[in-house]
Amino acid sequence: MLIALVARDVRRGYAGGGATLVVIFFLLVATLFPFAIGPDAALLARIGGGVIWAAALLAALLPVERLVAPDLEQGVFDQLATRGLSMALVAAGRTVAHWLCFAPPLMAAAVAAAGLLGLPGALLWRVELGLLIGTPALAALAVAVAALTAGFRGAGALAGLLMLPLAVPLLIFGAGALAGGGVGAFKLLAATSLLLVAGSPFVAGAAIRAGMD
Repeated sequence: MLIALVARDVRRGYAGGGATLVVIFFLLVATLFPFAIGPDAALLARIGGGVIWAAALLAALLPVERLVAPDLEQGVFDQLATRGLSMALVAAGRTVAHWLCFAPPLMAAAVAAAGLLGLPGALLWRVELGLLIGTPALAALAVAVAALTAGFRGAGALAGLLMLPLAVPLLIFGAGALAGGGVGAFKLLAATSLLLVAGSPFVAGAAIRAGMD
């Protein structure tokens, strides 16, 4: 049942153009920074990794209004609850689906963004490894925040206000891992990501159950 739910959410995410929107938004951010800062190649290469991480954080927020609210309004979660499924488990499945919809296209787009920002190849692999470690946490945060804000007017703006401060450690450790000898930052990034991935489904599940009442 859970695998079927994940497959359904992935199909819905790609069919709705969510993955394309993430890539377009991500590349737009990466393109705008050189225009704003200027053609200083050394400066762009120095800040490019941080730019990619900031764009990844914002891209994870794009579909947040569609992650929980539509199914909550249509009674999908009520039907799943009557079948004995835990809402925390359903939220974990939704997290996996969200990650599959936005992380692989984003990591592919990061290669093009690295070219736009003039990142050297030695730095690109650190960016990709950091995104591989950190994007599951971004997906988990997005689902938890979507569940907490479902049903509120202006949920998208509210979700941004909630998620951005919580994602700051990921941004700091992800950007810190790009510095020379950033093994410690990678470890901190992995620990933070694991903590968020493990805890967010329980928060999301509780919020969904509250919304069902």
